[in-house]
Amino acid sequence: MPRFEFDRDAFGQFAEGFARFMGTARFLAWMTVIVVVWVLWNVPAGPARPRFDDYPFIFLTLVLSLQASYAAPLILLAQNRQEARDRVGLDADRAQNAQNRADMDFLAREIASLRNSVGELATRDYVRSELRAELRTILAELDAAEDARPGAREGENGHRSSSRESERR
Repeated sequence: MPRFEFDRDAFGQFAEGFARFMGTARFLAWMTVIVVVWVLWNVPAGPARPRFDDYPFIFLTLVLSLQASYAAPLILLAQNRQEARDRVGLDADRAQNAQNRADMDFLAREIASLRNSVGELATRDYVRSELRAELRTILAELDAAEDARPGAREGENGHRSSSRESERR
């Protein structure tokens, strides 16, 4: 007995296309036109006008039921395929979110480490103040050494002055 094989993806795409078409205004408009034409054709207008349906609207009900019986599984198939795609997308989003969280945690640890390191470093203002203090100490030592040197010269007012003092002013 020959086995019937069909492409599941092609059938799924057909089901999705069918479900998409059934959800459009075009489908509803055509369905309404068909039902209205069917009803008008089968309303008795007199003995001269033949009916399409010998049993008024029973065949219409059968056709609509047949259409619904095929539409429901096709719509469900399309929804299942969409759900599977959504699930894959959600899994990818979860993985990306986990990676983002790990990256944020790593960066937060790095920033905390940098803050600790910067806290131990000397700031520019601190270094300047220390250099100024050292410069004052050196200049004071140089002045003291110059004053202790024999033959230090006196300035106009009788005070000893050094070239360094005048440079500082």
